[in-house]
Amino acid sequence: MENPLGFAHFLAHTDAVARVVLVLMLIASIGTWYLIVTKGIQGLRMKRRSNAFLAAFWEAPNLEAVAARIRENGTTEPFSHLVHHGFTAIEQQNRHAGGNGRTALVNAGAPEELLTRALKRAIDEDKAHLEFGQTFLATVASAAPFVGLFGTVWGIYHALIAIGMSGQGTLDKVAGPVGEALIMTGIGLAVAIPAAVAYNHFARANRNTLSQLNSFAYDVFAFLATGVKTSPMLTDARATSEKVIAMARAQGVSAGDARVPGHPGIAVR
Repeated sequence: MENPLGFAHFLAHTDAVARVVLVLMLIASIGTWYLIVTKGIQGLRMKRRSNAFLAAFWEAPNLEAVAARIRENGTTEPFSHLVHHGFTAIEQQNRHAGGNGRTALVNAGAPEELLTRALKRAIDEDKAHLEFGQTFLATVASAAPFVGLFGTVWGIYHALIAIGMSGQGTLDKVAGPVGEALIMTGIGLAVAIPAAVAYNHFARANRNTLSQLNSFAYDVFAFLATGVKTSPMLTDARATSEKVIAMARAQGVSAGDARVPGHPGIAVR
């Protein structure tokens, strides 16, 4: 026996407009949960790979080891992608410096400017990749309640017309059709709430990732522009200091006021 107040009865008595609204809600819900699942899995994988790359980057003996890791594993997350763009900019600059002097538009400017543009371009590409699907989630979160409300208004309108034509205005005759029409509002909220929660979660995760990526870009710029990371700084500083002192003593200069060869203004004490 068919329930006169059930959802099946509601579907059986909907018109074309109400069915279009239901189809739109179904598409929005499927798209929302697809993005929630796929972006959630991708976010977990990206975080794990980023942590592994950053740990390997800071423990690498030099930039050549980092380049070898990128060639081996590829650029599967934003931080390795940023370093890859930095290496590409340096290679382009080296080819231009050893070429025939013809400057392409991509190589215009000083080497530091070329490197800065490359790192910024990498960050913009990563930002676009991270924000994939965010517009859809925001649209569903903001529009789904109003689409459901439109379906409710449309359903109540037709329910009241049917009640008026039947001439029976008692509560038991009004509650059923009006209650069925309110199902549209409930469907709209059920679609909009997961989309709003997912959008806020992914937006916060993206802001954190981009903040870390911008901070990391400063380090990458310093390492590629100055070559600081090519060797341990403390060891190099100690070795350089010992060589300078030895050269000064070999020339018979007193240790109390030794002058660095080639730099008469610098004294070694």
